[in-house]
Amino acid sequence: MTAQDSATAAPQIAANHGTALAALGVLGFSFSFPATAWSLDGFGPWTSTGLRGVLAALLALGCLAAQRVPVPERRHWRGLLTVAAGCVIGFPLLTTLALRASSTAHSAVVIGLLPLATAVMSVALTGERPSRLFWFGAVAGAVAVIAFTLQQSHGAPSLADLYLFAALLICAAGYAEGGRLSRHMPGWQVIAWAVVAALPVTAATALAAWPAEPSHPTGRAVTGLLYIAGISQFGGFVLWYRGMALIGVARASQLQLAQPLLTLVWSALLLSEHVPPAAPLTAVAVLLCIAATQRARA
Repeated sequence: MTAQDSATAAPQIAANHGTALAALGVLGFSFSFPATAWSLDGFGPWTSTGLRGVLAALLALGCLAAQRVPVPERRHWRGLLTVAAGCVIGFPLLTTLALRASSTAHSAVVIGLLPLATAVMSVALTGERPSRLFWFGAVAGAVAVIAFTLQQSHGAPSLADLYLFAALLICAAGYAEGGRLSRHMPGWQVIAWAVVAALPVTAATALAAWPAEPSHPTGRAVTGLLYIAGISQFGGFVLWYRGMALIGVARASQLQLAQPLLTLVWSALLLSEHVPPAAPLTAVAVLLCIAATQRARA
């Protein structure tokens, strides 16, 4: 292999590695809604949100202490607080409230709009300029998701849909900002410091909500809570942000179009939910859109 061949192969290897990491992050996130539904069997929505943040922060503090990671520079804290507000507090709370009135299958497909929202945020925050093919695939995927949502809600969004739309907007900001920060520090440190920054809020929420909401911590509820704390709130983000740093926020975000399809499978297998006939068709259309966005070059 010549030096020129090595120089050409290196970016491709990094891109493949980044794609694999981001895809593993999406796989981890795809279990989040079923796990949240499990946690709601034993904990109230505010209690579940607070406890997942507290447990994730304790895990993050242990990792930061073990690695003796210094406190981030002052210039990074605005971005870290954006990640904390969007991905640690806002998105978990709003989606948990939505899941009290909506099935995980329906909620998962609505959240399929998140990749497009993240791509738009990344353009504003990072200056990425995806190609026309990329935008065609991203918009087509979003249109498929919107059509499914309106068909399931008989033409008018429900209260749960409004929760979900608000959740995806603030989460998109957190994803894009986290992807940008991952270019300056390891991705695991981005989410670690974000959950630590949110700890005062999540701890106060848990302390206030636990006595006020009925709690019946069954084995399934505890299992769900541990998953959303350890994977959905921390471990999945470690892979996700690292993948974003390698292949770009916009391109990585479109891999998450596969998340609704995966969540539909888990909701049927783990929760015995009825999957609407239109849901798999929508998911397949979305997968075709993913293929278009991944073939596009920024």
